[in-house]
Amino acid sequence: MRARWIASVALCLFAGSAHARATNLVVATVDNAQMLQMQRLTPVFEQQHPGIKVRWVVLPEGSLRRTVATDITTQGEQFDVVTVGMYETPLWARRGWLQPLRLDAGYDMADLLRPIREGLSWRGELYAAPFYGESSMLMYRKDLLRQAGLRMPAQPTWSQVAGLAARLNDPAHGVHGICLRARPGWGENMSLVTTMVNSFGGQWFDMSWRPQLLGRPWLQAVGLYVDLLRKYGPADAADRNFNANLALFEQGDCAMWVDASVAAGFVTNPSSSKVADDVGFAPAPVQVTARGSHWLWAWALAIPADVGAAQAAAAKSFIEWATSRDYVRLVAQRFGWGLVPSGTRDSTYADPRFQAAAPWAHVEWQAIESADPRDATLPRSPYTGVQMVEIPEFPAIGDEVGRQISLAVRGRISVEQALATAQTATRHEMLLAGYR
Repeated sequence: MRARWIASVALCLFAGSAHARATNLVVATVDNAQMLQMQRLTPVFEQQHPGIKVRWVVLPEGSLRRTVATDITTQGEQFDVVTVGMYETPLWARRGWLQPLRLDAGYDMADLLRPIREGLSWRGELYAAPFYGESSMLMYRKDLLRQAGLRMPAQPTWSQVAGLAARLNDPAHGVHGICLRARPGWGENMSLVTTMVNSFGGQWFDMSWRPQLLGRPWLQAVGLYVDLLRKYGPADAADRNFNANLALFEQGDCAMWVDASVAAGFVTNPSSSKVADDVGFAPAPVQVTARGSHWLWAWALAIPADVGAAQAAAAKSFIEWATSRDYVRLVAQRFGWGLVPSGTRDSTYADPRFQAAAPWAHVEWQAIESADPRDATLPRSPYTGVQMVEIPEFPAIGDEVGRQISLAVRGRISVEQALATAQTATRHEMLLAGYR
């Protein structure tokens, strides 16, 4: 009897220990404002799910990508929930590195925007739930255009943007004609540069997987990009990513900014933006084509394949909470409808309260709905992706090309030199990977 009692106690202790492990979630995410909101709201989830505690690992975008990729590929088991995007999700799902998300019926997966849902799926099954989605758009100072007697076209071209930047540039009063992300990286400067190249009629690879970085569209697009930043951008442009340019725009130091549509809620928020009442919105610039001129992205939450069943159940509960319609309403209640995570659900755009608070809503929705990763370049391309190429080799390629273009922005090499080096590096990487 005593032996049976000891065995029973030991079993209970083991079960209790397993339960404790299963209900302490480690979540890796990016240091964007929307994610920091989620972190601040985590006590609400913990109150609704007694026994589950969430610990956050918040990293800059580049560090997050490297850390999560290393953990996933080595089965490091550091994280129970990881923040991934539309590049990683289908590739990692195909390799069996993520668990499929079979969410409860009340989650209403049909409410997710189709392009976002499809981009986070593989073989028709969702592998990451979108926390927020985005495209790119042009944000500008209406007051500065008005004072200069200028008007923003309904659909601006990059040539028109360059003309406006020249007119609006006012360094004597601390106003840059334009701000653009230029910190090197495939998800940093190359997100914007790739959409510019697309709009100039270019592509990364032709149908034989030969790099096209020496073509005229690349030379024109990158030439204009470098010219804009060197003439009308901040002196430290090559060091600035999304968050750094957001801070600059909110301070009133940028006349125009082309970047992620998710920024709209923050630049129009009076509590953080000095120019909240003076911001206008237009579609991302085009040039010879609108195809691929605006990107498509979502930051989403996924469960690594190596997470155990009990832990995965708790992770699934967290993901359902953080990406639900109820969460959208919670953010609206705490921070206002203008700061809810958008780009994910039809119901958000259909809500009159969001429409009233978000003058950019239609521009963002239209951009997301019209972005087509399967048809993002004027010439036919062998790859999927708008601002990226969905092949395993792309991060290394994109990082190196981004580094070369960053050197051109700094004035250390010419655009021609940057693209020649980038072409050689890209060709070498593709040959190593077996592309012939």
